[in-house]
Amino acid sequence: MPTITVLPHAELCPEGDVIEVAAGTSVCEALLDSGIAIEHACEMSCACTTCHVVVREGYASLGDPDEVEEDLLDKAWGLTPVSRLSCQAIVAQTDLTIEIPKYTINHARENH
Repeated sequence: MPTITVLPHAELCPEGDVIEVAAGTSVCEALLDSGIAIEHACEMSCACTTCHVVVREGYASLGDPDEVEEDLLDKAWGLTPVSRLSCQAIVAQTDLTIEIPKYTINHARENH
């Protein structure tokens, strides 16, 4: 079973974490199921950028982002060439290492 290594994030995962995830699961779902409360203001419908992550290892194993995701990522804080919306990044058979950016552009946090 593939794993996702989550690099430390001061608020959401101070110590970092390594979680096992079934292939076919979105990175966002895996984080939420593991108790890492990543923002997802649009309820994982690919309509915002609050679940933005930087894929430090394993990026090539994820399917290519579609045009809608790419357009949204252009608005994400801390965008890198290996950024993805975690709600759209589907885990394959390869382990991933991700970083959750320090900030989002969500000015009004939802109660997730």
